[in-house]
Amino acid sequence: MASKNKAGPMRVLVTGGSGLVGSAIKHVVEEKGESLDGEEWFFLSSKDADLRDTEQTRAVFEKYRPTHVIHLAAKVGGLFMHLRENLHFLRDNLKINDNVLQTAHEMNVSKVVSCLSNCIFPDKTTYPIDETMIHNGPPHESNFGYSYAKRMIDVQNRAYFKQYGRCYTAVIPTNLFGPHDNFTAENGHMLPAVIGKVYRAKQEGTQLNVCGTGNGRRQFTFSQDLARLIIWVLREYEEVDPIITSVGAEDEISIKEAVEMITKALDFTGEIHYDNTMSDGQIKKTASNAKLRRYLPDFTFTPLDEAIKMTCEWFVANYDTAKK
Repeated sequence: MASKNKAGPMRVLVTGGSGLVGSAIKHVVEEKGESLDGEEWFFLSSKDADLRDTEQTRAVFEKYRPTHVIHLAAKVGGLFMHLRENLHFLRDNLKINDNVLQTAHEMNVSKVVSCLSNCIFPDKTTYPIDETMIHNGPPHESNFGYSYAKRMIDVQNRAYFKQYGRCYTAVIPTNLFGPHDNFTAENGHMLPAVIGKVYRAKQEGTQLNVCGTGNGRRQFTFSQDLARLIIWVLREYEEVDPIITSVGAEDEISIKEAVEMITKALDFTGEIHYDNTMSDGQIKKTASNAKLRRYLPDFTFTPLDEAIKMTCEWFVANYDTAKK
C-alpha cells in the first residue's frame, strides 16, 4: 500500500532501536518483509549516542540524515524504580525528547512518530480513556516524572505544528510486552517481570511471589502488533493528535488472569502467593481504541495467550542474554 506521506525515498531512523519496540519493528521490517521499496531503516541503540546530550544527538542525525524518525528512546523502568526516581525519569526524558524533536526540526525531518505510554493519562478520570483526555488532570503519583515528560511530547508536537507546520505525532500503546523485553523483577514491567519470576521459581522449585493482589486490570499489547501499527502511522496517519494503539477495552483482563496464562505457558505448577502488602499501582487504566478502529477496522491483534506463549518461548531460548 503506497503512502500518501511518501514523496520519494524514506530514510527512517529508529531511536531506542534495540529495545522492546525497536526490536519488534526491526523484526517486522527485516524478517517479516514489511519494508517497502525505497525505504532504508536505521536502528540506534544507546551505544550509538546518548540522546540526553545535544551534540551527540546532532552527530547521529548528521550521520544517518533521516527523512523520518520513529522516536522510542526513553529512560524506562518498573513501578518501584519509578517510585524511587521520579526526578531522574522527568529530567532524562525531557532532555531526550527535546533533543530528538528539535534536532529533527533543524534537519528538516518531515515526520516524527514518538511513542508515549498510557500512564500519561490522569489518575482520576472516567473510563474508557481516549486521546482527548491526556491533559485533563495529574497522572498517577507513582510515576508522575515519566508521565509528565511523555505528555510534553504531545505539547511539543502541537507547538511544532502550529509554529512550523511539522507533522510530528505520537502513538499511545498500553502495557507492552514481547521478545527483547526487560524481564527483571526490579525494573521490568508487570508481565515480563512475572515471566522472569515464574521461570526462576520453576527452576528453583519455589513458590511464585507476585506483588499486589492481582486484581488490577490491564490491556496487554504484543510488541509486534504495536510495531505494525507504528509503521502504518509513519506511512499513512496524517494527524498531529496522538492515537491510542492498543487492544480494545473489551480485551482488558486482570493481572491474576495474566499470571495464569504465564504459568500455563511455562508449565509452572507450584504455589502462587499474592503479596497484598505491595502496591497494585493503578487498579485499571482502560483505554478506548475507537479512533484506531475508525482508521483500521480490520486490524487483527495477536491473541494474548498466543503472544504470551511466544514471549515465554523467546525468553527461555534466549535466557543467557535476556535482561533478567
